[in-house]
This record gives sequence, C-alpha cells and structure tokens, in this order.
Amino acid sequence: LLTFYAFPAEHWRSIRSTNPIESVFATFSLRTSKTRGCLSRQTGLAMIYKLALSAQKNMQRLSGYKRLKEVVRGITFIDGVSELEQQLQHAA
Repeated sequence: LLTFYAFPAEHWRSIRSTNPIESVFATFSLRTSKTRGCLSRQTGLAMIYKLALSAQKNMQRLSGYKRLKEVVRGITFIDGVSELEQQLQHAA
C-alpha cells in the first residue's frame, strides 16, 4: 500500500484504478468463451490481436506520462515528489 507513494503524484489516479485492464480482459474472456472449440490457435490469436487494437482506441493516455522516463530510470519518489525536486525546494 505504501509503495503507491513511491510513484509520481500524477500517476496515482491511474495506479488506483485497474478497471481499464479488467475491461480489456473481460472482452477477451467473453469472446474466447463464446468461440471455444471453433477457432484454431492461429485464428484465436488473430481475434485477440484485433480485439486489443479496437480496445486501444478507447484507452486514455496515462496522466503524467512524461514522468515515465524518470520512473524507468529508477528515480526515487517520496510522497509523489522526486528526491531531486525535494532537494531543490529545500535549497531554495
């Protein structure tokens, strides 16, 4: 639970909600269960690929996506603010 604060504050809203992920997987599950036994492995993968492409159109971009580079680089965030920003604030 406290790991939540180790990410930029702009990402908190996206981290709290898993609904977009659950929605996409629910679509996959529905389609594959309805066609169980009727598809080959190849056509099943093609169907899931097309479903993912159509779901992508409705997805929103991660708020604070410009800060993803910092997260990937391993910059430490404390209460949603990077350590570097905190040091600059304390120095000023």
